[in-house]
Amino acid sequence: MNRLEIADIIVNKIQSSIDEISLQYEKSKEKIGYFYIDDLLPDDIARNIFSCFPDGKNMRLKKSLKEYKFIAAQMDQYNPILEEAIYAFQDPRVVELISKICKISGLYPDENLYAGGISLMGDKHFLNPHLDNSHDKERERWRVLNLLYYVTPEWPIENGGNLEIWPDGLQNPQITIHSKFNRLAVMATHDASWHSVSPISSNGSARGCVSNYYFSDKSLRSTDQFHVTSFRGRPEQVLRDIFLQADIKARMAVRKIFKKGIVENPHVYKKEK
Repeated sequence: MNRLEIADIIVNKIQSSIDEISLQYEKSKEKIGYFYIDDLLPDDIARNIFSCFPDGKNMRLKKSLKEYKFIAAQMDQYNPILEEAIYAFQDPRVVELISKICKISGLYPDENLYAGGISLMGDKHFLNPHLDNSHDKERERWRVLNLLYYVTPEWPIENGGNLEIWPDGLQNPQITIHSKFNRLAVMATHDASWHSVSPISSNGSARGCVSNYYFSDKSLRSTDQFHVTSFRGRPEQVLRDIFLQADIKARMAVRKIFKKGIVENPHVYKKEK
């Protein structure tokens, strides 16, 4: 299937449940707005997308105190269905519907897949609580929405790898959103949208995710300011939290001098001209 055909299905699915998911976002938007849709695509299509995921050894490994996962954005290296699935979420009709649901005008999908693309997380992988980078690659537009489409069949919540949002800060309980097969989760990103991925405990299949970000000329909140991707420790990780807070301060200091950083972020889709 191509991206237009996949987008047709996504549009129909969103339209069929737009009242329910609009209410879900409306109720949560004062802190961290979010909604999710189950059974987004026909089962066979969703399974095919996952079956075409590359092995982790053919992806980029990110492993540190902040995170542990495989990622990829150079989509022309992989099965074409993966690129088609990613860019289906950038179809103008899909963007317009999500704009309507979240009541955010002027949304821009990210053709460069800056920090988007696909990710694969297996046993002991995790993503510590963090704020996403506030801007796009050129530091011109604000990152305002995160779209996560989960594609691992029969993935139980007990395996971990679930999206966690922390609407009341890191010292209060988080909300866990199961990274359920064929589920699309959409969440707002701003200066208080702390989120994480729970540690995985699974010796079997890995958790696959198709990721997109939407940007805007305006930030979601008047208090939003530029910030780098900012990781923190979990409540029980006291020493790690001290280290990660120091890391945030150091990288922010660098950005005051070098607006786009010293080294270009390699996590983009570099297309042939």
